Amino acid sequence: MSPPIKLIAGLGNPGPEHLMTRHNAGFWFVDVLAEKYSLTFKNETKFHAELARLEADGMSCYVCKPTTFMNCSGQAVQAITNFYKIKPEEILVVHDEIDLEPGRVRIKTGGGHGGNNGLRDVIEKLGSNSFARIRLGVGHPGDSHKVVNYVLSKPSADEQEKIIQGIMDVIPLLPKIVNGEIQKAMTELHTMQNNNKNQD
Repeated sequence: MSPPIKLIAGLGNPGPEHLMTRHNAGFWFVDVLAEKYSLTFKNETKFHAELARLEADGMSCYVCKPTTFMNCSGQAVQAITNFYKIKPEEILVVHDEIDLEPGRVRIKTGGGHGGNNGLRDVIEKLGSNSFARIRLGVGHPGDSHKVVNYVLSKPSADEQEKIIQGIMDVIPLLPKIVNGEIQKAMTELHTMQNNNKNQD
């Protein structure tokens, strides 16, 4: 068992022009969550984030969307965790992942940033990489030089549908993840996504 999660941070870039880009998959996740649980976000300037409280299905934690740009995501995570005395192991970061095809989702604890500047900043500001992550697959452009433009552009309608489906796959497992049953949630998600893929 992992420690219960006290903060869920979805990563993305603020502003309507970034709303539907691949890099904002973490924000999409939080938006789906907000809709499901009727969360109300408040813009907290001292935290550089929009913050809401999630109290449902046995979960009790904060949910945030940093209002800085992706590359400074750690600022919000650090401010909130310092204020509420939250340890790195009690944080769940949700982000876009180019090393997974659109719609594939992986849950993991620890590890590097894999070139994601939002993750890089969170690791740097916390001085730790021991937080949990939900990695939302958005696919890879096939050329490392094209990655920046790729993540900052919108996915095709088909890819978008797959990414949203991936989010819908993982949302029901969130109570398990938040309550420290990360391994169990990972296994269930893997099995479910593999079964769905085999049915395609």
